[in-house]
Amino acid sequence: MAELLYCDDDEIVQVAMQIIIESGEARKSIAQALDFIAVFDFENARLQISEANQHICKAHNAQTARMQAEISQANPFTPSILFNHAQDTLMTVMSEIHLTEKHLTVFENFYKLLPAKEEK
Repeated sequence: MAELLYCDDDEIVQVAMQIIIESGEARKSIAQALDFIAVFDFENARLQISEANQHICKAHNAQTARMQAEISQANPFTPSILFNHAQDTLMTVMSEIHLTEKHLTVFENFYKLLPAKEEK
């Protein structure tokens, strides 16, 4: 499992917090990407989307490792509202990333249709 970002003796709390923290970092990057898209700065938007994808990948890997341990019965855990919240946050941010990628495509195509700007 990846480096834990939150200290607690309960493994499920550790994994849930890792998912929440990484998802939160991804959400911050997506918010910045949308800000860049709003001003037609597509290069920086792409960089922020890439950063968001790196964070969400870490969150998803933490979730997958925990779920595989549960499925294999190697390390079962008691159901946790915090873990459910973490999964919900992960799925929501994954959707936000997907929509931001679509926004980028739409805005780039729109921008190409605008009349050329005159240099001053």
